[in-house]
Amino acid sequence: MRLAGFVTATLLATLPPAPASPQSVEEGKTSALAHATALEDLVTEMSSRLWDFAEIALEEHQSAGYLADVLEGEGFTVERGVAGMPTAFVASWGSGRPILGVLAEYDALPNIGNAPVPLRAPRKDAHPHGQGCGHNLFGAASVAAAIAVKRMMAEHGTPGTVRLYGTPAEETVVGKVYMARDGLFDDLDASIVWHPGQRTAVSNNRARALNNFEVSFRGQAAHGAFDPWNGRSALDAVELMNHGVNMMREHVEPSARIHYVIPNAGDAPNVVPEYARVWYYVRDTTRTAVEESYDWILDIADGAAKMTRTEYEVFLITGVHPYTLVRPLQEAMQANLERVGPPQFSDVDQGFARKLQAFLKVETSGLRDTIDHLADQPLPAGGGSSDVAEVSYIAPTVEFSVTTAAEHIPWHSWATSASHGTPGSIKGAQVATKALALMGAEIILDAELLRRAKEAHAATIGGVPYKSPIPEGQAVPLPKKEGS
Repeated sequence: MRLAGFVTATLLATLPPAPASPQSVEEGKTSALAHATALEDLVTEMSSRLWDFAEIALEEHQSAGYLADVLEGEGFTVERGVAGMPTAFVASWGSGRPILGVLAEYDALPNIGNAPVPLRAPRKDAHPHGQGCGHNLFGAASVAAAIAVKRMMAEHGTPGTVRLYGTPAEETVVGKVYMARDGLFDDLDASIVWHPGQRTAVSNNRARALNNFEVSFRGQAAHGAFDPWNGRSALDAVELMNHGVNMMREHVEPSARIHYVIPNAGDAPNVVPEYARVWYYVRDTTRTAVEESYDWILDIADGAAKMTRTEYEVFLITGVHPYTLVRPLQEAMQANLERVGPPQFSDVDQGFARKLQAFLKVETSGLRDTIDHLADQPLPAGGGSSDVAEVSYIAPTVEFSVTTAAEHIPWHSWATSASHGTPGSIKGAQVATKALALMGAEIILDAELLRRAKEAHAATIGGVPYKSPIPEGQAVPLPKKEGS
């Protein structure tokens, strides 16, 4: 259990007594923006390299190594292989408070690789995976923004620490969860993060809490026709468990989301399956609701095992809280995003987007080139979950998206993989770099903003200490090497 509430109270008490003057804040922000603008070529280079690498969760060895090398070359101190993940790292520059966290992701998605063309076509190098969520842009812009803030601080002799977190395996909701459990975010004053998307907007959605887990059943193999009475079917147990959960659906709140797949279901019809495995996601708008559904589903699994006389084992892969929104940071982020402006897409960029939309038979509206208004109240919880939520529970955090792909096309698909390899998408990353740099400089320099952000965060958390959903000491579920 992490004493996030008590830490927040302590940090509030130790903030500087008076904010930096608006003139000095503005001077620092102008400097950070200039440095971010000067890094546009580096953003292009990093985005392209990460798109080429397109490495999936916990296998991002080239991507993590490349970004860590860039930061070391800039003078950051880099600790690699943190929290039990070879592809996770923390890069730090400066000393003292405030401590600003910048979050970077770089994992790709399996088997959705595509050439950067507006139709279904394999990459020339036949690489199967693809950046269907734009994490090549994500990692590039975040690293460049950390460098821009560092250069501003060095130029002006500004006290404080900027820390870039290389967080792998976001697509499997793993990286930040295990880093949070191991305390890597505990001393942050605030963190900033962005994400590629189909619109440019400050995030205003709490997302859903999640438990991601597997249940494995083991029985006894036997001949399916000759002596089935000697068998105990693990597949029967999986099917009974799923049937029980599907009966349960009528009796959960409408906010709940429960979905599953069966990765292992036996090997041949004439062999009673002695091993079967089902993989579940359980989501809801609060951690408490998720835990209640999770406990109920485990009771169903236990019943299925008893009915089939099989043994079972549960492995909680990962879990997250809902997102903690901090209004003062959201409003500051909106102003910084509007100062930068949306991406300026060319006719070529819009032409690519419309050809892609036409190929997919969706509305050919192209790329959105406006900034959304920040609503007065949080939007209803969306369907998804994010491991950024764990950071947001521990420290005040603000997130935004920038347009990098056409409207209406399916996300996490070959179409977004293709889009995120184009020059138009990199324009979105360059906007994100500048907005992150402005926000980072403001957090470093404006003690009044940081004070209000911490107060708002503490009020939302309500003094409840952070507790990781993952058991203490549980190893990260790293990919198995061939032959192991």
